[in-house]
Amino acid sequence: MLERVRSKLDTLSAAERRVAELVLAQPYTMMQAAVADIARNAGVSQPTVIRFCRSLGCAGLPDFKLKLAGSLVTGVRYVHSSVRAEDPPSEIVAKVFDNTVAALLKSRNEVNPAAIEEAVTLLSAARRIEFYGLGNSGIIAADAQHKFFRFGIPTVAYADSHIQMMAASLLREGDVLLAISSSGRSRELLEAVDAALANGATVVAITAGGSPLARRATVALCADPKEDNDTYSPMISRIVHLVLIDVLAVGVALRRGPGVIGTLEKTKISLKGKRLGVKAEDKNP
Repeated sequence: MLERVRSKLDTLSAAERRVAELVLAQPYTMMQAAVADIARNAGVSQPTVIRFCRSLGCAGLPDFKLKLAGSLVTGVRYVHSSVRAEDPPSEIVAKVFDNTVAALLKSRNEVNPAAIEEAVTLLSAARRIEFYGLGNSGIIAADAQHKFFRFGIPTVAYADSHIQMMAASLLREGDVLLAISSSGRSRELLEAVDAALANGATVVAITAGGSPLARRATVALCADPKEDNDTYSPMISRIVHLVLIDVLAVGVALRRGPGVIGTLEKTKISLKGKRLGVKAEDKNP
């Protein structure tokens, strides 16, 4: 329905076009708004709203809302919708969720299975794995280390550039450095990657396609979600990177075989005494 509205823009009257632009800007709000509210927000008369719906092939506003709701539920647009200061909470929720889901679907369709396979092979056979990231990516590196140490592989995560440089200088053949960067252009991270490669270690990168980090890496897993990094800290790319870490963790667990299950069970058992038991009143509050 949104694509139909967009394709009809040039054929609509000036007044109907204002309604169409409101629909494209705030589709979730439109689904709940009364005809009077829509007319007021678009600066048109109520009959214009009805004429707009009929121009889209709908019987009226209720029919239009039904079809709009169906299209929003069944499909996520591969379009980045920027959050604006005047957006109501319903639009902020919709845009943040839709942008993230669309980015995940786009990344799923664009991910290179051969690169995933090669990265899993390198990580599965690694003598030691180190995870590097700066700023926001440092948090993702810590999450990766939290997953991989459970497989019985010596792992560590560093988010300080000085420590990264010192640690990279000690890596050697058989070690794997997994570098994470949404831009792939952080000078200090690139210097640590160069040091690791010079010592014979291999580098797996989760980063932007075509970036200096992607070009340096032994294997690059590229993700290029659209977001405003100049105004906000990377949000969408963070989610995509976390999912790629999960993909690698599952791949390594499967590759290392049944022995990993016993290791994971040990970590689970070690935490049993840390949790409170579930009481009957908790189940039926």
